[in-house]
Amino acid sequence: MNAQGEIPVEIIHLYTYDIGRAIDLKKVASLVPAHHDMEFAKRRDTPVSLTLPKPLVLSISTDECDSKCFDKFSAQAKIYEDGAVTLIVRYKTMSRFEDLPQKANMLIRDISNANSIEQFAESSFKMVHEALRTAVAGYKELTKNDRETYTAFCLLECPGGNPQAFIDANKDIAASLLSGEPAGTLHMSQIEQILNKPFSYRKDDIAIFDLERCLIIDPAADYDDVIMMAEHANYRLIELRELDFLLDKWLGEAEQDIRRLYLSGNRRKFSDRTLRLKLAQIQSLRFDALFTLENLDNSSKIIGDYFLGSIYHRLCEIFNTDEWKISIERRLDALQNIYELVKNDSTEQRMITLELVFIAVCIIFPILQILQVMLLK
Repeated sequence: MNAQGEIPVEIIHLYTYDIGRAIDLKKVASLVPAHHDMEFAKRRDTPVSLTLPKPLVLSISTDECDSKCFDKFSAQAKIYEDGAVTLIVRYKTMSRFEDLPQKANMLIRDISNANSIEQFAESSFKMVHEALRTAVAGYKELTKNDRETYTAFCLLECPGGNPQAFIDANKDIAASLLSGEPAGTLHMSQIEQILNKPFSYRKDDIAIFDLERCLIIDPAADYDDVIMMAEHANYRLIELRELDFLLDKWLGEAEQDIRRLYLSGNRRKFSDRTLRLKLAQIQSLRFDALFTLENLDNSSKIIGDYFLGSIYHRLCEIFNTDEWKISIERRLDALQNIYELVKNDSTEQRMITLELVFIAVCIIFPILQILQVMLLK
């Protein structure tokens, strides 16, 4: 801590996007200078069996970025096969604890005309997004609503030496930092709720998580694995949220199909070919969703109940990912059932038509025979 009461901190921003159904990582490697991520460092009580999705990593140049406010500034993009891209921007600076919210979007000078961390992240992602266009299946243009953001405030020095005592002495500031609310505005019940599940592995570290931010105190700066859990939880959230959005869109289309089929009075507009195409698309979407859910579940199951696993499950609890998963499974079933019912109804209509034709033939043919006999007489 210096004379102004400032302590060294590192601020890490995670921006997670879903840019399509899938990304061809082999093609990515031929388009940009990306490389495979380093193996996950097994520390603390992390099991050796732990495996996480293996992205390609693209380093983003920060040579043209300049600011008197930070000591070290770096950025990289992680590109996942499932269609997700995470942009990680991190920098070190000096700050008083109460001033940390203002340091989250620091002013910089950048060759791309970005004048803040947020603008630098946005321009960097646009560059990566465009570079990956030909390697993405189901490529789409994105807006700010198509991403998840998370910020980690990492204190590299703990005044007094005891992290829990420091948090207890600065509850209001810590809770306000995590919630994004101005200091002094939160009720004590909210403060207690935000701070009630801290994680510590050693005596001199602590980590507390909330919906969009976390606070880490670790003089050893040994928190990269914790940041990876936050990244993975956000990766899980964006994949689930995008799946839910896609299914919502398809259910809206299914509603229009049903209205057109049963309320328009013209069933011919919905042909058997159209129905078969819809069912094929639904099956394809269903398989994509099930594979995505399975991949996400495998990662979380392997993490288990170890220290990092506890952090991961805490983040999933905060993000409410189980409810997102239940919503997706329910919508998948509803979508499948809608078109199966339409298919069954269409089959029943054809059977009724065939039965009527058969009955008509059975009645008309004998009558024709009788008429033919009568005419011959």
